[in-house]
Amino acid sequence: MPSLQQSKAPIYEALLKYKSMRVVPFDVPGHKQGRGNPELTEFLGEKCLSVDVNSMKPLDNLGHPVSVIKEGEELAAEAFGAHHAFFMVNGTTSAVQAMVMSVCKLGEKIIMPRNVHRSAINALIISGAIPAYVNPGVNKELGIPLGMSVADVKKAIEENPDAKAILVNNPTYYGICSDLRAITELAHEHNMLVLVDEAHGTHFYFGENMPISAMAAGADMAAVSMHKTGGSLTQSSFLLIGKRLNVGRVRHMINLTQTTSASYLLLSSLDISRRNLALNGQRIFDKALYLANYGRDEVNKLSGYYAFGKELNNGDSVYDFDCTKLSIHTRDIGLAGIEVYDILRDDYGIQIEFGDIGNILAIISVGDRALALERLVSALAEIKRRYQRDKAGMFDHEYINPVVVMGPQKAFYAQQRSVPIQESKGKVSGEFVMAYPPGIPILAPGEKITEDIIDYIAYSKIKGCFLTGTEDMDIENIKVVEE
Repeated sequence: MPSLQQSKAPIYEALLKYKSMRVVPFDVPGHKQGRGNPELTEFLGEKCLSVDVNSMKPLDNLGHPVSVIKEGEELAAEAFGAHHAFFMVNGTTSAVQAMVMSVCKLGEKIIMPRNVHRSAINALIISGAIPAYVNPGVNKELGIPLGMSVADVKKAIEENPDAKAILVNNPTYYGICSDLRAITELAHEHNMLVLVDEAHGTHFYFGENMPISAMAAGADMAAVSMHKTGGSLTQSSFLLIGKRLNVGRVRHMINLTQTTSASYLLLSSLDISRRNLALNGQRIFDKALYLANYGRDEVNKLSGYYAFGKELNNGDSVYDFDCTKLSIHTRDIGLAGIEVYDILRDDYGIQIEFGDIGNILAIISVGDRALALERLVSALAEIKRRYQRDKAGMFDHEYINPVVVMGPQKAFYAQQRSVPIQESKGKVSGEFVMAYPPGIPILAPGEKITEDIIDYIAYSKIKGCFLTGTEDMDIENIKVVEE
């Protein structure tokens, strides 16, 4: 049962009070409550522009909160079962970076799966921390990476007893969850902290019959994308911490990279969304789960597609599955996921989260309706009828084990030269190559470029994946470390 205080939204309430005071603004932003930019005001609305304001005493300061933001943090911590919660307005990217920077200094090790989001590897480049990668297993039928097995984590701890922390993706983009409680207990036995990239797990804290949340599992830090499944505005997130962490030090780390001009649109959206989930989250996510399961059942009635779920659970590398993820395997109809993704958008006006070479993902959350699911299922049926072909010659896996030969920071800042990707075999990459979304690097700084990787990049381009990461915007050339 939420506390009576969870009905409060202190930042939102402070903004309403500010608006009622009819303050004359001689501060930034320069649009002056929308009056200086009529076109923008017409587009976004007067209500929105009137509360796009700067930090001031009645509205507190995100970098050093003492009043309404501080109260909002306390309410968020209570709602999520954390020792403390930080409002993040630079996206979950900044929350992941703050986690790593809070626990690892230059040269210190952190154990992590290699299929992390780019933000985690960026944190290594910034901090100089050294990764000890745990290569995830792969489901060969679906071609997707799995979670971290407890045995692999134990082996990594034994090989890197000086590591400061373990970072876990939970859930993965596809909905796969590791045995978070067992990993956390194992890490703590070896005096290591546990950091969880929980970007896609907001609903774990509020829904019933969900995989365990990071805070409930005893993890020390969790980066939670409220905007992904919690209903807040894009770019707004929470960073949650447990009792082992020093609140002041973590705030210092956040303030190294987070803006000093925090958007009150983002802050108030977090405040309002936290209140909504604390009061109504169980009902909201019961509905989301029902819709996702309905969609999964309907897709699986269409031969050729496979919407996977809890049947993948094996008690270890797939310890649990997030059933709000409508992950659909498409390769059996002879189409790469990215091809289905493009057809859905271009021909049917349906925008899904992402498509890779074998799968698509539809995110089901607070704002979905049964009618929209029916439209998606109907479109998939028609795509199969119109475009199905032989699957011979298709790539069958999403993840290639990297050969790490240099720390990410050292490679990123090393002397480099540009070479054609097709001629880069055997060289050490100085930059990233990744499909976005999901933003998991195919290649990261410090990794050897292999023939498999070159073939994968070429295949991804042919199939229409949106590749990013290199200085060369056409992804024809790549910076490699000078030998």
